[in-house]
Amino acid sequence: MQTPAHAALGDLLSYAGTEPLVPGTLVRVPLGKREVLGVVWNEPVSLEGAEPDMALKPVGAALDALAPLGEAWRDLVAFAGRYYQRSIGEIALAALPPQLRDLTTTQLARRLKRKTTAGPVAQTAESANLIALSEEQTAALARIEAETGTFLLVGSTGSGKTEVYLRCVADLLARDPEAQALVMVPEINLTPQLEARFKARFGDEAVVSLHSGMTNPQRLASWLAAHSGVARIVLGTRMAVFASIPGLKLIVVDEEHDPSYKQQEGARYSARDLAVWRGQREKAKVILGSATPSLESWHQSRPAEGEDPGGRYVRLAMPSRIGAGELPAVRVVDMTQQPGKTVLSAPLLDAIGQRIARGEQSMIFLNRRGYAPVLACGDCGWKSECPHCSAYRVFHKIDRTLRCHHCGFTERVPRACPACGNPDIAPVGRGTERLEEHLAELFAGVKHADGSAVRIARIDADSTKKQGSLESQLAAVHAGEVDVLVGTQMIAKGHDFRRITLVAAVNPDGALFSSDFRAPERLFSLLMQSAGRAGRDAAYLAAQGARAEMWIQTHHAQHPLFMALRRHDYTSFAAQQLEERQAAGMPPFAFQALLRADAREQSVAQGFLNLAADKAEALPGADLVTRYPAVPLAIQRVANVERAQMLIESPSRAALQRLLAAWQPLLHELRRTPEGKGVIRWLVDVDPHSI
Repeated sequence: MQTPAHAALGDLLSYAGTEPLVPGTLVRVPLGKREVLGVVWNEPVSLEGAEPDMALKPVGAALDALAPLGEAWRDLVAFAGRYYQRSIGEIALAALPPQLRDLTTTQLARRLKRKTTAGPVAQTAESANLIALSEEQTAALARIEAETGTFLLVGSTGSGKTEVYLRCVADLLARDPEAQALVMVPEINLTPQLEARFKARFGDEAVVSLHSGMTNPQRLASWLAAHSGVARIVLGTRMAVFASIPGLKLIVVDEEHDPSYKQQEGARYSARDLAVWRGQREKAKVILGSATPSLESWHQSRPAEGEDPGGRYVRLAMPSRIGAGELPAVRVVDMTQQPGKTVLSAPLLDAIGQRIARGEQSMIFLNRRGYAPVLACGDCGWKSECPHCSAYRVFHKIDRTLRCHHCGFTERVPRACPACGNPDIAPVGRGTERLEEHLAELFAGVKHADGSAVRIARIDADSTKKQGSLESQLAAVHAGEVDVLVGTQMIAKGHDFRRITLVAAVNPDGALFSSDFRAPERLFSLLMQSAGRAGRDAAYLAAQGARAEMWIQTHHAQHPLFMALRRHDYTSFAAQQLEERQAAGMPPFAFQALLRADAREQSVAQGFLNLAADKAEALPGADLVTRYPAVPLAIQRVANVERAQMLIESPSRAALQRLLAAWQPLLHELRRTPEGKGVIRWLVDVDPHSI
């Protein structure tokens, strides 16, 4: 049942029942003064001869109109709880649709009557047989058909990975009338376009979506369709990895490298890693797809060489683009050679202007939303710091607000400096909103042949808040109603823009020297993905007589990352990064966890962590696990809460897991001591994505 992660109630609670209930049955049970939803986890046991003080509370109603949750699903939940150091109840109930917790047995039975059997899945007019496959696609499909396990499909942007997914699903459903497939994408905004392709191929009734952007009734309907087998194909974001899919035979994880697959609140699971585990447990094939795989997956797919037996995954390569031009030429602009305070270099502006003149589209990428990252006073040095966080509030010119992107604290922009009264406070730095304004000013005098003005649009988290706004903005880009598109990483992932022939990254240098060892990997991936938005239609390029280009403005033009990017050479970049990580003893050559603590004072949070490290000394296997001193987080204060963390590392995953499991009761106990009283919360993050 769902209980707080650190309620220390234990994983399983016992109740009395008059009738034996099958494991996996959903029931209502009393917990304190509430009645909550629970899952029967084990076979019932007889209490005959038990001690009198073993009196148990009775089970309430059983939702027996619903088929029990299967053993494989319960094994997945139990593994996730053990591995990520959370309770089974927290994982299990978070995996179920929220509305299921409130339905009566009668209401549930009524829902289930609407459709209970799956029909045959026929491919529709957009038949797979009408689409010619490349040699690389054909070879990849043959390997997937002939072999088992997990496959890493390394395909450049535009190589036709989605068509491989569609064919694999089609072959599976045609071969097995009971089979189901799970297809995962990293972000909600990529779900509609993939859903459209799958429904066009397999029909509306065969496909359901599962993601947090759906209403509770929608999520319940999709979950019931998957659980009952009515839906043969489940599309979703990371939460879909926990969907009950009894006939699961194939799992696809598209853009498997994306950090969005790692949950950052509550149970901090990796949906990609759980998908691989689930595939092994259910004997389902797993396809991990990416143009820039995570270094963990790349390492796991390495071929055998010498004494190295190789990785556990099968690597499949599709380097060629289909129906698209050659990969964009990468132009690196050395900003040290440009005039001071240059935002967009003269060569880049000229290239954008040429695209506008030819009726082509350009995409300008800046991973910082808002108008400016800070507002400052030139007289006294005041800056728009957040009073609740160790961060600056971002200036949003469109509504004249200063907004903290960490805690949400928002105020109107002051008329003058709050510290000295100077009326000339000014924005420092640039976000997408300011870049959009700057481009509009630069191209204000440029007209199309018909006399119309240059059209500039912005897509980021601020411009897409309203329901349907993202879809309408993307539709405008696809329809050719936008000349220059400005945005954050939202526009760099997965979108098939046919008329974009230039992509530019304005200021990507921040990640080159980050304290986070994964930052270069994420930057390379993001830039490769961004480049993949350009030149996706070979026929359009030929008609325009153009070549797609990726422009990068940097103060470090000779950096090895940009050298590899110029050659579109992921292989050499990955080799260099893995060599560095192996020398430093970092993942995937070591295994990590973070112990985090939040308190009103930094000293209390760090004190709790350091004392916890001392307590761990006596645990079995502690000598195989390194515990580093506690430090503040990069943003150490959010919403008036101080945050600290401790890195835990081991060359052995098993040793790390043993220590974490043995540590849990000590951490609960420590929280109740005087040293732990000031701690607001603590958590363990296994395989953290950012440190």
